[in-house]
Amino acid sequence: MAFFTHRFLRSMSSTNSLAIKHITVIGGGLMGAGIAQVAAATGHSVILVDQAEDILKKSLKKIGDSVGRISKKKFIDKPEVGAEFVQQTLQKISTSTDPASAVRNTDLVVEAIVENVNVKQELFKKLDQCAPENTIFASNTSSLSIGEMANATTRLDRFGGLHFFNPVPLMKLVEVIQTPETSQQTFEALMNFTKALGKKPVACKDTPGFIVNRLLVPYMLEAVRLHERGHGSKEDIDVAMKMGAGYPMGPFELLDYVGLDTSKFIIDGWHKMDPDNPLFAPSALLNKLVDEGKLGKKTGEGFYKYS
Repeated sequence: MAFFTHRFLRSMSSTNSLAIKHITVIGGGLMGAGIAQVAAATGHSVILVDQAEDILKKSLKKIGDSVGRISKKKFIDKPEVGAEFVQQTLQKISTSTDPASAVRNTDLVVEAIVENVNVKQELFKKLDQCAPENTIFASNTSSLSIGEMANATTRLDRFGGLHFFNPVPLMKLVEVIQTPETSQQTFEALMNFTKALGKKPVACKDTPGFIVNRLLVPYMLEAVRLHERGHGSKEDIDVAMKMGAGYPMGPFELLDYVGLDTSKFIIDGWHKMDPDNPLFAPSALLNKLVDEGKLGKKTGEGFYKYS
């Protein structure tokens, strides 16, 4: 009953109260740092949170290098303006190793930590006790249920998904996920925030893989099964999809780029949830490569070898 009372009271507030100006990003890895960067570059105040200072120092360096590269291209004829852009962006970002204090005065919390629903639930449960009632929570998960994470909190109406794509500063698309409990005000606030970042939001329901991964992962796995059946070499399949379908990368190239462990994690989760769906069937070859530590470009070998 308390949830519905809170939801009613929140619905009485104006839409303007949901304007997102200050965000807290939990996770200083590749995705978290990218989200922090684009938010700061568009004038938002950002607190980037991770477990250790050395991780945060590396994150800030990556952000600085990335912003520097972007400014050189964006302000090619005005280097002094570019330098000011870099400085202003970095000044918008502060760091913390204390998640509880980092969410006490924030409009939006974006989680970008390990893809483990139990770990995420535990994090959101703790943050729910510290963040203001009007703070919106969002996860950057690419495949896990937003609703499951929201259930660990008391703010089901102020919980949604913001799935950014890698690399965040360059990729324009953001999937904005609305659960059945996400209020329309919250959803609109997340859509508007995404637009304020200069991104293109698409509305998604809380279903496995949302839109992109729900189509992409089965496509990549079917390419692997095609190869397993001996119906095409990985090289020919990649060439066929690039030249015949106009894709920039073939499915095996894309699997290596994404990470074989990441793709396996997603398909294993979906298979556990819906074991009778043939699109979610595991691949023996993919499992073998992951077991051997051949995870793609990041390890130097996956379906292809990289020097």
